[in-house]
Amino acid sequence: MRADLAHVRNWIFDLDNTLYPARVSLFPQIDVRMREYIMRLTGADADEAHRIQKDYYFGHGTTLAGLMANHGIDPHEYLDFVHDVDLDVLEHDAALVSAIARLPGRKLVFTNGDAPYAARVLDRIGLGGTFEAVHDIHATGYRPKPDPHAYLGLCEAYAVAPAESLFVEDLARNLRPAKAIGMTTVWVDNGSEQPPECVDRSFVDHITNDLGRWLEEILEETA
Repeated sequence: MRADLAHVRNWIFDLDNTLYPARVSLFPQIDVRMREYIMRLTGADADEAHRIQKDYYFGHGTTLAGLMANHGIDPHEYLDFVHDVDLDVLEHDAALVSAIARLPGRKLVFTNGDAPYAARVLDRIGLGGTFEAVHDIHATGYRPKPDPHAYLGLCEAYAVAPAESLFVEDLARNLRPAKAIGMTTVWVDNGSEQPPECVDRSFVDHITNDLGRWLEEILEETA
């Protein structure tokens, strides 16, 4: 592996808007379902539900965490509802599948979603069976990224050494805790909505707007 990545033994990937491009507009479907859930829960109109959803998302890391903290909802029921979306917008990404298959070492998914939804997405884009494990929101004890506890829990659960790990994310703020414990960080800057206050990028080691191409480039350099 090229010098700056020769230490990587663990390749850790976020799921949504990272292993598929944000332009396919899958996550906007989930956004709509989240607002519908909040409207049913609180009686708010669409505009107020949108405000609540964004406040919880930016303030708690996920809308789910905010709803659990403020309304005591059942996370399983909520996740089943918001993940009831059309995955036909996703496409098999042959280049990404090939590149990830060629990566040396362990491969894991680290998501604020849940494992059943992740499995459906991975199957759809051709990555089913590729990853050793999916570390999901249930596994974090509902303390989502960017809570440092979530990252430490991942490392403990799978005996992952942070200094030998690379983490890929579309939300830049979720890379800060990874960098703090010694991981190499890759930001997929592909148009995902970023928190308005998150302008610091000092914790980002690599930036790409095309993950598959970036992986192919680092693999070609080491062939």
